[in-house]
Amino acid sequence: MHRTVTAIRRTIAAALAAGQNLRYTALSGEVAALVAAGRLVRTGDVLDRLGAGDLPDGQKSWYGRHVAKAHRAMHGGADAVRVWAQHRATGRWIHVHVYRPAEPALFAGLASYKATRHLAQAQFTAAA
Repeated sequence: MHRTVTAIRRTIAAALAAGQNLRYTALSGEVAALVAAGRLVRTGDVLDRLGAGDLPDGQKSWYGRHVAKAHRAMHGGADAVRVWAQHRATGRWIHVHVYRPAEPALFAGLASYKATRHLAQAQFTAAA
């Protein structure tokens, strides 16, 4: 009994001593590993790849909302997978949706939001 209590106390002490990055990564589990490997992407990552990383955070956020809305429309109201991520500007930990890199909702969000509409047109022109 004493060994079990000691082991639990040590586990709790180790968990409390772990850094915030480790705690949030552990909360996200396999999803965080898939994001790190590039198998899932955040909307901000998509904008960076398209050369729109200089958009203000408010516009990036609205693009993410348009993508989430398009995803729900395409998938019967289901939300995308969420992961804990550190905000680029503030450093705070926030919950964000992540998508497959070729998710059609990412491109539908580009086309439906007026601040990113020009990026969607460039993508479709380049693909044609």
